[in-house]
Amino acid sequence: MYSTTNKNPEPPGVVIWVLVTLLWGTLFFCTSVFMLNYATLLLAQGVFNPSRSELFQVYGIHVVVLVLFAIIAMLVKNMVEPGSHKQIQRWQNISEGKGEKLFISFAGSIATSFFFTALTALTFLGSAGMLGFAVSLSLTVILTAALLNIGAGLAASLLVGLVFLIAKVGRKRR
Repeated sequence: MYSTTNKNPEPPGVVIWVLVTLLWGTLFFCTSVFMLNYATLLLAQGVFNPSRSELFQVYGIHVVVLVLFAIIAMLVKNMVEPGSHKQIQRWQNISEGKGEKLFISFAGSIATSFFFTALTALTFLGSAGMLGFAVSLSLTVILTAALLNIGAGLAASLLVGLVFLIAKVGRKRR
């Protein structure tokens, strides 16, 4: 994380990338499972009703997918923007009270919740045959679930924003 006492802050390392990805990936795994189940019922398409044991088995595979995704995302980001200057500038802006006031990255919440729904669906589709249970998800079901899951992403962003407001994170220091 960014430290206001450090004049030359370091970009986040692999541990931060993995932990943050696991945190959000786990949250969105849970909401995505709910939304995928709801979308199959709503649209009366496909088969998606995993048992508790199947959920845990797929989640174990999903953790591996999340760790690999975090490492690859970090490597790509470091190739595209060596030194992570934009990310560090964003942290500085937040610490100076210049960030978004209520949501923590409104657009990022929408994109993240949508993406993690698709990733969860792909993990289920990829692991169902390997684990021996039935899953059938059409593109329509996945897109509907992803759109529905945007509400969960915005709610999570709002919650984090409220915690930051209450904890006075990002307020200008006098």
